[in-house]
Amino acid sequence: MSNRWGIFASALLLKLLLVPSYHSTDFEVHRNWLAITHTLPVGQWYYEATSEWTLDYPPFFAWFERALASLAPLFDAQMLDLAALGYASPETVLFQRLTVMATEAVYFAGILRMLRAIRVPSQHETLLLLLAFMSPGIIFVDHIHFQYNAFMYGIQLFSVACMFEGRHILGGALFAIVLNFKHIYLYQAPAYFVYLLAGFCFTAPFKFSIVRLASLGAVVVAVFAVSFGPFAQHIPQVLSRLFPFKRGLCHAYWAPNFWALYSFADRVLLLVLGRRGGEGAAASLTRGLVGDSVFSVLPNISPMQTVLLTVTAQLPILARLWTRPTPHVFLDSLILCGFGSYLFGWHVHEKAILMVLIPMSFAAIRTSKFARVFIVTAVSGFYSLFPLLFERQELITKSVILLLYSLCAVHFVGWATRPFSLSVLERLYLAGFFALLIYTELVHSAVFGQRLAFLPLMATSVYCSLGIVYGWFGFYALALSRS
Repeated sequence: MSNRWGIFASALLLKLLLVPSYHSTDFEVHRNWLAITHTLPVGQWYYEATSEWTLDYPPFFAWFERALASLAPLFDAQMLDLAALGYASPETVLFQRLTVMATEAVYFAGILRMLRAIRVPSQHETLLLLLAFMSPGIIFVDHIHFQYNAFMYGIQLFSVACMFEGRHILGGALFAIVLNFKHIYLYQAPAYFVYLLAGFCFTAPFKFSIVRLASLGAVVVAVFAVSFGPFAQHIPQVLSRLFPFKRGLCHAYWAPNFWALYSFADRVLLLVLGRRGGEGAAASLTRGLVGDSVFSVLPNISPMQTVLLTVTAQLPILARLWTRPTPHVFLDSLILCGFGSYLFGWHVHEKAILMVLIPMSFAAIRTSKFARVFIVTAVSGFYSLFPLLFERQELITKSVILLLYSLCAVHFVGWATRPFSLSVLERLYLAGFFALLIYTELVHSAVFGQRLAFLPLMATSVYCSLGIVYGWFGFYALALSRS
């Protein structure tokens, strides 16, 4: 017990030290949402457009912001002014940072519940708690860049724990709740659907329980009714905010997935073939702009094609889950559904890699092979978030945090899965991150100045995508081969 609270206290101290750190435009996004939900009637929340950062999360998150807004005047009431665009007084920064830390207690509790549910041996409990709770991804995205992700992952971990405990209806309800906080969890919905259908509604190979299906459906419908009920007259407007399909295939900074490799290949072929890319292609692929992604040599990609690829990537593990609906296969399916959506989805953000790495932490010490795949994927995924923290003063912070995490992960995960050894190629790949860091942070600006500004981003994205794709193949092979 003392180890648990020691980890929590150490993490809290670190995050308090990060309060003055750089914060992104997401800080203003959430400040604006505080103002919207505090100032306007419910029916206007999803119409308000004074700021470009309009409310585009599901209703439960809007109510979450409304609850936080009730406490904001204790620090600085001006942050609730709709017209105060870009407002970031020291009191406002402190308030928003502290709310992230406070709500993260749900994440901590979710990890503990998950460790109990999967029956982790006591000697490994502290290790897995460290891997999940001290995740550099959560530190980078929530406590520096600024978002509220941890508490939602906490809710999902409670959901997964319920599945291990045989409390399927509660687990389904919790997933419906987290889905109504942030709709990115739709990526993992197929795993829930197949597991609950095959492992709960089917009570025997050819025996289907209508009662169980009706009970589960009633609970999920009730959650959505509570969420969307106050917006019943405005549902088309809410949905238009949640699903803005006009964005291009790649985000402004290429998420290190399959499309990053595809985009890079298009650039290489353009040079090899001596063609001259059109202005649209250049703008969409090498200037970091959000919009339609236009390729110069390779075929352009449509949203439907990404859907088909994503479904295809998920089918093998979902088929295994259908035939073996056990909690452990469900966890593998959750990881791989998130993985497939991250690799092949439309307009994926780099931060979505957390949907893979957080549940994957609980599979890291199954065997030495799983450990190797986890370490390569984790280092690649967490490093891929470095461009989010692009100011010079954050260089040491992000580098030290990832280095310490990586060294500890290799040491302790290796100890837990003895005999453990990274392959020569894995070691060389991980060592390559030092060269990548030196180039992107020091050499590029010294050699090119302000020219070729997208090149460091491209190098980071492509290099990290190699490790992440390796992790996908490796984890898939291990998951499908498990008895």
